[in-house]
Formats: sequence, C-alpha cells, structure tokens
Amino acid sequence: MSRIARALISVTDKTGLLEFAKGLAVHGVEIISTGGTARLLRENGLTVKDISELTGLPEMLDGRVKTLHPAVHGGILGRRNLESHRKTLEQHRIQWIDMVVVNLYAFEEVASRPQTNFEELIENIDIGGPSMIRSAAKNFQDVAVVTAPANYPVILDEMSRLSGQLSAETRWRLAQQAFALTARYDSAIARTLAGLDCTGKRIATPSEIFPEELNLRFQKLAILRYGENPHQKAALYATAGNQNTGIARARQLQGKELSFNNLVDLEAAWELAQEFSQPATAIIKHTNPCGCSMQATLSESYIKAFETDPVSAFGSVLGFNRPLDGPTAEEVAKTFVEAIAAPGYSTEAREKLAGKKNLRLIEIATSKSLENELHLEQVSGGLLVQDKDRHELRREDLKTVSKKQPTEEQISTLLFAWKVAKHVKSNAIVYARDGQLVGVGAGQMSRVDSVRLGASKAILPLAGTVVASDAFFPFADGVEEAAKAGAVAVIQPGGSVRDEEVIAAADRLGIAMVLTGIRHFKH
Repeated sequence: MSRIARALISVTDKTGLLEFAKGLAVHGVEIISTGGTARLLRENGLTVKDISELTGLPEMLDGRVKTLHPAVHGGILGRRNLESHRKTLEQHRIQWIDMVVVNLYAFEEVASRPQTNFEELIENIDIGGPSMIRSAAKNFQDVAVVTAPANYPVILDEMSRLSGQLSAETRWRLAQQAFALTARYDSAIARTLAGLDCTGKRIATPSEIFPEELNLRFQKLAILRYGENPHQKAALYATAGNQNTGIARARQLQGKELSFNNLVDLEAAWELAQEFSQPATAIIKHTNPCGCSMQATLSESYIKAFETDPVSAFGSVLGFNRPLDGPTAEEVAKTFVEAIAAPGYSTEAREKLAGKKNLRLIEIATSKSLENELHLEQVSGGLLVQDKDRHELRREDLKTVSKKQPTEEQISTLLFAWKVAKHVKSNAIVYARDGQLVGVGAGQMSRVDSVRLGASKAILPLAGTVVASDAFFPFADGVEEAAKAGAVAVIQPGGSVRDEEVIAAADRLGIAMVLTGIRHFKH
C-alpha cells in the first residue's frame, strides 16, 4: 500500500463533498478538480489545482473536453510497480493520481423529465466521467476510485487508521462498484436512445422497441419478508431513473411492512382505478377486482364498489384515483383492509385511519415516464417482453351488430364494464350497472363458465345489467346465460367464426350487442 498523495475530484452530485475534501486535505492530499467542483471547493477555503494545470490546455468545446488527456489518464493508469511506466511518466512530466472521485451526469434523471429536449438529453451523456472511472477501476491496485458519497466517511475512517492509505480489499470493492456504475449508466443510455430516432422523436416499430440485446437496470430497494408463500425468498427492485413514481417507489405513510402479495395487489388496484376520469374505487382480491365503481364523489364510488361483494372485500386492497378524503376514509374504516393505494390523503382521512396501525397507506406519484414501461414476464431460460395494454376504447369505436340499439345510458355502462374487464383474469366476464361492478367471472377455462360464475357471485340484482367479455364468445351459450341472468346489453370484441350465431342469439333474446374489434386477455 502507498499513501494517497493526489486526488482528482469532479462530481455532479456534491452531497457530502465538502466534508470529504476537507478530510482528504487533513491527510495532506493534493486536490485537482474541474469546473463547478473546483469553484465550490475554493469558495469553502480549500486549495485546489485546476485540471488545466495538468494538461496545459483549458477546458474546451463547452466543457465537452477537459479530462480526456494523457496527463490525466496516464497519471491514473500508470502502474507503480513497472519501471517502464515510471520512466514514461517522468519523461512526459505526468504526475501520479492516487484517487479518482467522480460521479456522472444525471442522465436518467434528465431523461425522465417530460420537458427534456433531445439536445439536452444528448448533452447529459457523460464522456470524461466514465472514462476516468474505468481507468481508475482498471488500475485498482494503485488507484482508489470513489463513485458514491456513501463511501466518503468509510474511506476517511480507513485513511485515519492506515496513515493515509487504503487497503487492497477496499480499493477492489470500490472498483467493483465503479464498474457496476458505468455498466448501469451505459445501459440506461442505450435503453433510452433505442426508443428515439435521430431527431429525438419517439419511435414505435417492434424492432426499435425491442432491441437485439435487452439491457435492463433495476435497483434493489428492499428484501421482503418472503415471496408469494413463506418458503419463497423475495426482494423489491425499482426501475432505475424513475424516482418516486409507481408502486415500487411509492411512499408508505402508515402500516406494516409491505409483502410481495400486497405489492402485486396494489399494482392491480392502482392500474384499474387509473382507468377512470371520474372519482373511482377499485377493490382487489388476489389481483382480480371484487368491486369497482365510478361515481360523482369518491365516497359514493367506494360505497358502491364495496356493495359488489362485501365478503370478498374483507382483507382486500383498495385503489383510488383521487386523494382519499375524510368521508371515504370513514367508510373504509368500517371493514378490514390490507392496504390502500391513492395519489394522496387528506389530514382528516389520515386521522380516521390512524387507529388501524396495520393498515398500509401508500401514496403514489404519477409520471409520464411510466407510460412507456414494458411488461416483462419471465419464462424458464428467457423473458417475454411486450408493451403494456394501454388501449382506450372510445364511443365511436363501437360497432352495434344487434337489431336492438343500446341506449346512451347502456353505452356509458358498457364502456365502464369494458375497462373493468381489461383488469380481470381471462376468461373474463363482467356484469355492471350505472358505473358499478355487479358480478365478476374470472380465470375460468371456458367462457360460459365465467358467465355463470359472474352471475352466481352477484349479490346485487342482475336485472338490467350489461355484460363485458374480454374476448369473443365462441358459442351462443355465453350470451344465452347472460340474458338468462338478466343482462340487457353485451360488449365483446367479435371475431369468432360463429359471430353470426352469437349475434342471432342476441337478436332472438332481445338484447343489444356492440363489438370493439379488440380484446383484453390478461393471463
């Protein structure tokens, strides 16, 4: 080990930097720095040598070139134990650099901002930083590379104990962190640029959404108590760069630790609630809706959602598309609920739910940056990747194929039922009335069984309901069963070889039928 005599510091994230630099100065370390970092250190009384004093050249091209020089990389990459390296550096008057303290332009943060333009995105691709990090990490035997403020106190402590030196084990650990950082950084750039054309416009052809090599970056947030079952291990990872957005980075305001199953159900509840523009409530049990309603007020939407199936609502997870208010919280407090996902909570709501110590309250921030997230499904030996099902059905997309025309009120409810059906496991059947879910048939192997199950589960009257089917009716029996239960209108994709028979059954039974031309399988 040799004493750290000279450090090059150039950081974007200046958290803890002053304390660290002052600690280095105490150990007699000469500090070389660049731009804003050098300015900050000088303003706080530290002696700093500009990088231009090493290179003999000023920073140029608007800061694009400042550290890309043999006087910098030679000082970092030179091997102390090689006579040829020592002579070369002496010949060219290049000074040894024993520590490199660098973190990178915040590319992912900039890329996540909706207002970021293409030029700004490109300018936030760091060149000099990754180059110095990789050089220092490659030469870890002689150089310490520091890329995270969290390491500052540990490094200063070890230097104090080892008379200004760092152990080989510490330098190796820092190098491992450095290589992981540059790998993540390059992956983030490649992933972001893969979705853009050369002018910065987003492109959507399959070959461009799905590159030949898929580089994914996730950051571990927590080890969970267990997975779906107690014998399974589990952890929570978040998409890197999407700060404080989505379920993964939601803010927990109250309650017990979130479980694997809580998180899966919270995602299902949140996604369904976000389908609606009016105040809406989604009640989820094992990822399937057991209640859902869209009404004039949030409290009314919850009450009607709860009415769908109060038994299944016990121990459920709730999703709201409006901040939870006092009246709604008062209703929620009447039953046992595992967790709630909402964009916010009023003071009154927090007070009414404070007594339920185990109830998990999750505050979720929405973000445009999540709209282009891909849906990933692991299979043995590989990964299935698709874009998320974001299709929104409009009234003008509907095609009425029955003799009986749906009323305006029925059309509104058919569209509501269609949104709910999108979030029910296939084969999915949904009964609804007046913006309220009435019955659900989920995950059955035959569609007619889903129709029967949805009717048998219904507590509310089925007379006058509409029915939504996530995929076409392969036979007329499903429509016949729905009509027998009391349904008066049906929405379905169409496309079966027996469409004519199915439509004829609707006409024979005197019910309205509209086709969407699109299905919503959810496996």
